[in-house]
Amino acid sequence: MTRLELKNHQVWRDLTEILENLDTNILVQEHLNQCNYKVCGYWDEQDEYYEIITLPRTLEAKLVSSYIGITYQERFLQLKFFLIVDPTEIPNNNTQKIGELVLIYDENIEFVDENWFLNVDSQMLEIS
Repeated sequence: MTRLELKNHQVWRDLTEILENLDTNILVQEHLNQCNYKVCGYWDEQDEYYEIITLPRTLEAKLVSSYIGITYQERFLQLKFFLIVDPTEIPNNNTQKIGELVLIYDENIEFVDENWFLNVDSQMLEIS
């Protein structure tokens, strides 16, 4: 029986190189600009509906995880970010995480989908 180990396989080195060379901040800023810093039609964890949530323009995104998905017919890249408000915008100068954003791209790094997880109690969000 042949035993296959992926930990030293070239595929991991290639994926690591791709993720290290991918400017994830540009992807997030591009996405936020395209949606004009607004999340429309948001349902929170308590099934409360929000028509429009406007995000602060001073958001910083911190990449916290990346995931390569492979199915029978498609491959995709999933990037998870913490959304953080610039501490200079908050009265007590503490960094505040206002939510998470998951961006999904196809194998050509073309946008496929998004998932938002927002702290609707945050004073930094404008809710209408």
